[in-house]
Amino acid sequence: MHLHVRHESEYTYNYPVALGPQTLYLYPRAYPYQRLLSYQLTIDPKPSRVVRNVDVEGNVQQLVYFDHPTRHLRVTAEMELQSDEFNSFDFVLFPFETQHLPFGYPTPVEDLLQPYLKRVSTSDQVKQWAEQIAAGANQQTTGFLTALNQTIRQFTYEVREEGAPFPPEQTLSSCKGSCRDYTTLFIAACRSLGIAARFVSGYLVGNPQQEHQLHAWAEVYLPGAGWRGFDPTEGSVVVNRHIFLTSTAKPELAAPISGTYAGRASSALRSELTFL
Repeated sequence: MHLHVRHESEYTYNYPVALGPQTLYLYPRAYPYQRLLSYQLTIDPKPSRVVRNVDVEGNVQQLVYFDHPTRHLRVTAEMELQSDEFNSFDFVLFPFETQHLPFGYPTPVEDLLQPYLKRVSTSDQVKQWAEQIAAGANQQTTGFLTALNQTIRQFTYEVREEGAPFPPEQTLSSCKGSCRDYTTLFIAACRSLGIAARFVSGYLVGNPQQEHQLHAWAEVYLPGAGWRGFDPTEGSVVVNRHIFLTSTAKPELAAPISGTYAGRASSALRSELTFL
C-alpha cells in the first residue's frame, strides 16, 4: 500500500511574539514492514536552525529555533511511505508460559520495560475490570488483548481535538471518549496485569472518522513477538494502515508540536490533515 500524507498546522498570534524552541514529532518511525520513501518539512517563518535527532525512546525528534519575531507559525510535513501487508498475529509467545496470564518478563527485559509497566490508574477499578476480561478469555494473553480491544470499541466515541487524555477510570465509568482516551484506558488495563504497554501517536488511513486528525493507539510488548499494535478505536490489531510518529510511556510526550513563545499575544491553532 502506498501512503501519501500532508499535515499542516498553523498557529496565529494577534501580536508579534518571540518563538522559543519548538519540538516536532512529525517524522515517521521506522518499522520492518513500512518504508519511508520521501519526506519534506516546510516551516514559515524560516527557522534559524533545525536539529534532527533521536529521543530517549527512539523517536525522531526535530528541534526548531527562530531568531525573529513573528505573528504566525506554519509547519507542514509531507511524507510518502510504502506499507506492506503483514499478519500481526504471526508470532509465537516464548517462553511458552507467557501464553497465559499472569506472566513475568525475563529480568533483563523487565528492567528495560519499567517505564511501560508503571501503573497509570489511581484505583483498583481498572484492574478489576481487566481481570474480568482476562477471566472471560480463559487467561490467554492474546485472547485478553483481543477482548480488551473489542470491549473498548463498544464505547461511545467522541471527537475531542484538544486536551490531555482523560484518566482511565473516567473513560471506563462513562464508557465514552476519544482515541487517546481509549488508548490510555487500554494501556492502564494491560499494565494492571503486568503487560508492558505504550502510547502511539500517528495517522490512520481508511477510517473517515479519523482521516482528518491525528490518531492514537497502543502497543504491548510480548515475549517472542516484540512490540505489537492494538487499536481500541478500531477494535482491531494494527496492520498496514497506521503511520507511526511517536511511541512513548507517557501520552503527554506525544504532542506533534510543542514549544513556547514570549509576548502578550493570544494564539489560535488551525490544523489540516490530507491523504493524497
